[in-house]
Amino acid sequence: MVDKVAGLIGTLLVAAFVLGLAESISSGFAGFWGGLPFWVISVPILLLVLYDYWDTCLRRK
Repeated sequence: MVDKVAGLIGTLLVAAFVLGLAESISSGFAGFWGGLPFWVISVPILLLVLYDYWDTCLRRK
C-alpha cells in the first residue's frame, strides 16, 4: 500500500512539473511553435512514467 501511495504522489509531482514547464515554455517567449518540440518529448516521457508506475505498483505479478 505504501508503494502505491508513494508512487502515485511521485508520478503526480513529476507530471505537474513537466506539464507546468511545457506550458510555461509554450506561453512564454518561445511561443507555441517554439515549445512544440518540448511537448513532443514531454508526452512520451509522461507515458513512460505512467507505465512504470503501473508496472511497479499496480500490475498483478
